[in-house]
Amino acid sequence: MSIWWSLHLRRDAASVPLARRLLLGTMETAGVDPDVSYDLSVALSEACANAVEHGGGGIARDDASQAYRVTAYLDGEKCRIEVADSGPGFPRPHAARPARADAEHGRGLGLIRELADHVHIGTEPGHGGAVVSFDKMLKWQKDPSLLTA
Repeated sequence: MSIWWSLHLRRDAASVPLARRLLLGTMETAGVDPDVSYDLSVALSEACANAVEHGGGGIARDDASQAYRVTAYLDGEKCRIEVADSGPGFPRPHAARPARADAEHGRGLGLIRELADHVHIGTEPGHGGAVVSFDKMLKWQKDPSLLTA
Protein backbone atom coordinates (compact mmCIF):
# COMPACT_ATOMS: atom_id res chain seq x y z
CA MET A 1 0.00 0.00 0.00
CA SER A 2 1.20 3.49 -0.83
CA ILE A 3 -0.28 6.69 0.63
CA TRP A 4 1.11 10.21 0.44
CA TRP A 5 -0.10 13.70 1.23
CA SER A 6 1.32 17.19 1.36
CA LEU A 7 0.15 20.22 3.33
CA HIS A 8 1.08 23.87 3.04
CA LEU A 9 0.51 25.31 6.48
CA ARG A 10 0.63 28.78 7.95
CA ARG A 11 3.49 29.32 10.42
CA ASP A 12 1.14 29.34 13.37
CA ALA A 13 1.18 27.15 16.47
CA ALA A 14 -2.36 25.94 15.67
CA SER A 15 -1.04 24.21 12.52
CA VAL A 16 1.09 21.74 14.52
CA PRO A 17 -1.78 19.66 15.98
CA LEU A 18 -3.52 19.73 12.59
CA ALA A 19 -0.54 18.04 10.91
CA ARG A 20 -0.19 15.60 13.81
CA ARG A 21 -3.88 14.59 13.70
CA LEU A 22 -3.77 14.06 9.93
CA LEU A 23 -0.72 11.81 10.29
CA LEU A 24 -2.26 9.82 13.16
CA GLY A 25 -5.51 9.39 11.22
CA THR A 26 -3.66 8.23 8.12
CA MET A 27 -1.59 5.75 10.14
CA GLU A 28 -4.62 4.39 11.99
CA THR A 29 -6.59 3.95 8.78
CA ALA A 30 -3.66 2.18 7.12
CA GLY A 31 -3.28 -0.15 10.09
CA VAL A 32 0.08 1.01 11.42
CA ASP A 33 0.99 -0.11 14.93
CA PRO A 34 -0.05 2.62 17.44
CA ASP A 35 3.42 2.80 19.05
CA VAL A 36 5.06 3.52 15.70
CA SER A 37 2.33 6.04 14.86
CA TYR A 38 2.86 7.80 18.17
CA ASP A 39 6.65 8.02 17.69
CA LEU A 40 6.24 9.49 14.22
CA SER A 41 3.56 11.94 15.38
CA VAL A 42 5.81 13.26 18.16
CA ALA A 43 8.72 13.62 15.71
CA LEU A 44 6.41 15.43 13.25
CA SER A 45 5.21 17.77 16.01
CA GLU A 46 8.80 18.68 16.86
CA ALA A 47 9.71 19.33 13.21
CA CYS A 48 6.58 21.46 12.71
CA ALA A 49 7.24 23.42 15.91
CA ASN A 50 10.75 24.19 14.61
CA ALA A 51 9.31 25.42 11.30
CA VAL A 52 6.77 27.60 13.11
CA GLU A 53 9.38 29.10 15.43
CA HIS A 54 12.39 29.44 13.12
CA GLY A 55 11.04 29.15 9.57
CA GLY A 56 10.36 32.78 8.76
CA GLY A 57 12.17 34.64 6.03
CA GLY A 58 13.45 37.41 8.28
CA ILE A 59 12.04 40.91 7.87
CA ALA A 60 10.12 40.12 4.67
CA ARG A 61 6.53 39.17 5.40
CA ASP A 62 5.60 37.60 2.08
CA ASP A 63 3.28 34.60 1.88
CA ALA A 64 6.15 32.13 1.43
CA SER A 65 7.86 33.21 4.65
CA GLN A 66 4.63 32.71 6.59
CA ALA A 67 4.12 29.10 5.50
CA TYR A 68 5.81 25.73 5.67
CA ARG A 69 5.26 22.39 3.96
CA VAL A 70 4.69 18.93 5.44
CA THR A 71 4.79 15.85 3.22
CA ALA A 72 4.24 12.28 4.39
CA TYR A 73 4.80 9.08 2.40
CA LEU A 74 3.69 5.65 3.57
CA ASP A 75 5.18 3.29 1.06
CA GLY A 76 5.47 -0.41 1.70
CA GLU A 77 7.24 -0.95 4.99
CA LYS A 78 8.46 2.62 5.53
CA CYS A 79 7.07 6.05 6.36
CA ARG A 80 9.01 9.15 5.34
CA ILE A 81 8.09 12.61 6.57
CA GLU A 82 9.54 15.90 5.36
CA VAL A 83 9.03 19.35 6.86
CA ALA A 84 10.40 22.30 4.87
CA ASP A 85 10.24 26.02 5.56
CA SER A 86 11.48 29.23 3.93
CA GLY A 87 13.61 30.46 6.81
CA PRO A 88 17.37 30.92 6.91
CA GLY A 89 18.05 27.18 6.88
CA PHE A 90 20.78 25.49 8.85
CA PRO A 91 24.41 26.59 8.89
CA ARG A 92 26.72 24.45 6.73
CA PRO A 93 27.65 21.95 7.85
CA HIS A 94 24.80 21.55 10.30
CA ALA A 95 26.38 20.74 13.63
CA ALA A 96 23.47 20.33 15.99
CA ARG A 97 24.75 19.88 19.47
CA PRO A 98 22.57 17.95 21.88
CA ALA A 99 20.70 20.23 24.25
CA ARG A 100 21.10 19.86 27.98
CA ALA A 101 18.39 17.74 29.59
CA ASP A 102 17.14 20.72 31.61
CA ALA A 103 17.08 23.12 28.63
CA GLU A 104 13.73 24.68 27.74
CA HIS A 105 14.54 24.78 24.01
CA GLY A 106 16.73 22.91 21.57
CA ARG A 107 15.73 19.33 22.27
CA GLY A 108 13.47 18.83 19.23
CA LEU A 109 16.04 17.65 16.67
CA GLY A 110 17.56 15.26 19.21
CA LEU A 111 14.13 13.84 19.95
CA ILE A 112 13.44 13.35 16.24
CA ARG A 113 16.75 11.46 15.96
CA GLU A 114 15.71 9.20 18.87
CA LEU A 115 12.26 8.43 17.46
CA ALA A 116 13.09 7.88 13.78
CA ASP A 117 15.31 5.32 12.05
CA HIS A 118 16.99 7.78 9.67
CA VAL A 119 17.09 11.59 9.87
CA HIS A 120 18.34 14.17 7.37
CA ILE A 121 18.67 17.81 8.39
CA GLY A 122 19.67 20.32 5.75
CA THR A 123 18.85 23.35 3.69
CA GLU A 124 16.41 23.36 0.78
CA PRO A 125 18.45 23.23 -2.44
CA GLY A 126 18.09 26.28 -4.65
CA HIS A 127 16.03 28.53 -2.41
CA GLY A 128 17.16 28.09 1.17
CA GLY A 129 15.00 27.20 4.10
CA ALA A 130 15.38 24.31 6.49
CA VAL A 131 14.40 20.76 5.60
CA VAL A 132 14.00 18.07 8.22
CA SER A 133 13.18 14.63 6.83
CA PHE A 134 12.99 11.39 8.71
CA ASP A 135 11.77 7.88 8.16
CA LYS A 136 10.84 4.85 10.19
CA MET A 137 10.15 1.24 9.38
CA LEU A 138 6.49 0.41 9.95
CA LYS A 139 4.89 -2.31 12.02
CA TRP A 140 1.30 -3.27 11.34
CA GLN A 141 -1.75 -4.00 13.46
CA LYS A 142 -3.38 -7.38 13.01
CA ASP A 143 -6.72 -5.92 11.90
CA PRO A 144 -6.24 -2.60 10.07
CA SER A 145 -9.43 -0.57 9.63
CA LEU A 146 -8.59 0.18 5.98
CA LEU A 147 -8.79 -3.50 5.13
CA THR A 148 -12.07 -4.03 7.01
CA ALA A 149 -13.90 -0.93 5.79
